[in-house]
Amino acid sequence: MRKIINSTYISLDGVIENPQNWTSAYFQDEAAAYAQELLFSCGALLMGRATYDGFAQAWPAMEEATGDFGVRMNTLPHYVVSDSLEKPGWGDTKVIKRADTVAELTKLKEQDGQDILQYGFGAVSRTLVENGLLDELRLWIHPVFVGTGDPAELVTRENFAASFELAGTTTFKTGVIVATYRPAAA
Repeated sequence: MRKIINSTYISLDGVIENPQNWTSAYFQDEAAAYAQELLFSCGALLMGRATYDGFAQAWPAMEEATGDFGVRMNTLPHYVVSDSLEKPGWGDTKVIKRADTVAELTKLKEQDGQDILQYGFGAVSRTLVENGLLDELRLWIHPVFVGTGDPAELVTRENFAASFELAGTTTFKTGVIVATYRPAAA
């Protein structure tokens, strides 16, 4: 059975939005190697619509700058949860309607193959957690306070609670800690 692994950059004050504005100083060789190993250990990408729109715009033009990583991002099968995306234009993309999310992702997990990678933590991630479909949460904790507090920019939301158990940590020289969590046993 395949796992769904969420990988999310987060600041010390809980901000997850616009990581391109506050993570680049911390993304050195160790982080790049870790990110590459994670991406290449997975056989598909799972996204919500906002992440898909950003990735579909950025990644096709990044292969030259990022090499094998960019090629992998562009050629993996992409699954995007959206009720409004009609004609995806980025690689091998399948659209999953919101009402079908749990059933479709359950079937996807049951298929043979490498794990499924999801970047960022939003509505799709919460649906995964609430329905027992998220197998690992990897929080890349960056040693920075971003200073924004808009609810859309934070990992937490009202009426959402979940418990996790620490499965491991990886620490980089830059001070970034990747904390790997798995859902806590009931």
